[in-house]
Amino acid sequence: MKRKVLGMVLATSMVAATLVGCGGGDAAPAATEPAAETEAPAAEAEAEAEAPAADAEAEAPAADAAAPSGNKVGVAMPTKDLQRWNQDGSNMQAELEAAGYEVDLQYASNDVATQVSQIENMINGGCSVLVIASIDGESLTTVLEGAKSKNIPVIAYDRLIKNTDAISYYATFDNYKVGQTQGQYIVDALDLDNAEGPFNMEITGGSPDDNNATFFYNGAIDVLKPYMDAGKIVVPSGQIDFATVGTPAWATETAQARMENILSSNYSDGTTLHIALCSNDSTALGVENALAANYTGDYPVVTGQDCDIANVKNMIDGKQSMSVFKDTRTLASQVVKMVGQILKGETVEVNDTTTYDNGTGVIPSYLCEPVFADANNYKELLIDSGYYTEADLQ
Repeated sequence: MKRKVLGMVLATSMVAATLVGCGGGDAAPAATEPAAETEAPAAEAEAEAEAPAADAEAEAPAADAAAPSGNKVGVAMPTKDLQRWNQDGSNMQAELEAAGYEVDLQYASNDVATQVSQIENMINGGCSVLVIASIDGESLTTVLEGAKSKNIPVIAYDRLIKNTDAISYYATFDNYKVGQTQGQYIVDALDLDNAEGPFNMEITGGSPDDNNATFFYNGAIDVLKPYMDAGKIVVPSGQIDFATVGTPAWATETAQARMENILSSNYSDGTTLHIALCSNDSTALGVENALAANYTGDYPVVTGQDCDIANVKNMIDGKQSMSVFKDTRTLASQVVKMVGQILKGETVEVNDTTTYDNGTGVIPSYLCEPVFADANNYKELLIDSGYYTEADLQ
């Protein structure tokens, strides 16, 4: 299925879409990092990116006749170090408890062994459903055998868990579209269809162990590649492929150190950096820190994702151009709905049954719709919707 690249001209309708809830995704390469979270070779990720997505009417297979007993839900989040995971966890806990479920919410400090232990405790502690945002999408195969042996359904949350048939469902945003949105923003901001160029770009990707990271990367590169092939966009550092531009653990400090090296090697002579393509806000923050310390030229277009508070403040101050907004409230609400359907033995609502193959088969998925925020629309998107207050962004 051909994917449509979203232009900024659609921003208004996209904002409206996010405020009413999740929308069906077109297709996603992870959508993805880029990824949810498992390391995949670039070729494999590209192949996944081209997989056709199901339309919004797709349904999961009929629910099993026997629903899980009990009402305890285990929620495993990767870390408290990133703002978005704190919001994901707290939003889901609040909604699950409001729906009458007991919640075991755990954060693993980005340590795989800790997350494995937490999940094992959830399995042995009477949880009837598990919701897991993995640290490393390929590290949970063994522990999830225990969930499968006890017939505990597992929802992979935002990051696809790989190489295990214990995964029942996947809930995320259309991650390929996240990258497309970043790429199209660059096209429109620099008027690449009409401007002469060339424009210098550097790329900061996401964590190689996050399945979504490759989706983000592929979505953006697919939009920008025609301009790269035509010589309108050039990458002075020569660092283009995902294996080179990836940022382990999405670490701000790692992104900053790498960009500092790029700036000193390629831009210290006054060369202008026009584009800093960053997959998310934590990597964008590192790039922005490097620019502040090591770059004196015209400020580049800087992309991001998640609308973290520090990055929205930078956006307001002109230090970041945009951030893709994935309203975790809508994702949490959808997962709570899926949990309820599982526990009631109902058919679980999904809208994609073709895109996300975790190595054991395609996982029935629900994809929520991403939109972007910038200095022109952040108040409507982030403040008027109640996601942040004015005070949060002071």
